[in-house]
Amino acid sequence: MQENFEAPPDVDLDLSRWREYDDLLTDSLWLLGRRDSSGPHTSEYWGNFVPQIPNQIVRRFTRRGETVLDLFCGQATTLIECRRLGRHSIGVEINPEVAERGVELVRRAEDPFCVRASVIVGDSSSPGIVERVRSELPAGTHGSVHCILLHPPYRDIIRFSDDPRDLSNAGSLAEFLARFALVVRNAHELLAPGRHAALVIGDVYSNSEWVPLGFECMQVCREAGLRLKAINVKDIQGNERGKGRNTNVWRFRALKQGLYIFKHEYVMLFRKEG
Repeated sequence: MQENFEAPPDVDLDLSRWREYDDLLTDSLWLLGRRDSSGPHTSEYWGNFVPQIPNQIVRRFTRRGETVLDLFCGQATTLIECRRLGRHSIGVEINPEVAERGVELVRRAEDPFCVRASVIVGDSSSPGIVERVRSELPAGTHGSVHCILLHPPYRDIIRFSDDPRDLSNAGSLAEFLARFALVVRNAHELLAPGRHAALVIGDVYSNSEWVPLGFECMQVCREAGLRLKAINVKDIQGNERGKGRNTNVWRFRALKQGLYIFKHEYVMLFRKEG
């Protein structure tokens, strides 16, 4: 049987050379190793995720010259990768100081394709964020972005600021999910039909109970109209800053309390139908 090497319209890959993309993941277990520290990437901020995640998502599901949106951009990890890869990018960050540092790091990133990158200081759950993002879009995008990344706080594991709008300050799981749903609603409105969004999230342990935060947030995305395409499990060993603890202490606690130590998080992929 002869294969059709025509790539989908949202993929910047030459599938006639598919064997050459050996660094692109196609399995659901992601063993990425230590975070990429090349260029301006830094681990100084506890909320940063590894650059390999946006690198994988952007290369798999966008074309050069398209626009990627990160609604929890932190110190602009996604925007740095987009600049390297020739994608326009927009980030939304609620903490002004973190946003300012993100802008500084993006400016230091290599920009071989002369693309746009901008950071909006604001609340991704607010109704007005949709128009603020659209005001930053390059011409010809018809008010939509081509890919979205969502990397919210893992509820209250880390308090990122004193801002009451910050999701890490939500008073309960129900409040967290309700406010996250507002972010996802904005994401759904901004995402072009047929395009993809990625949710990077982990679970939490609270009051002697494993709380499946990842799957709770997954369901929020599904209820917003995003179709689940994949659940990828990513190993966080070597990238535990802010997520892990002293290994020996927690191994003792695990044995004593009958629990298991978090060594993974999820990279969930969704598609907006249409």
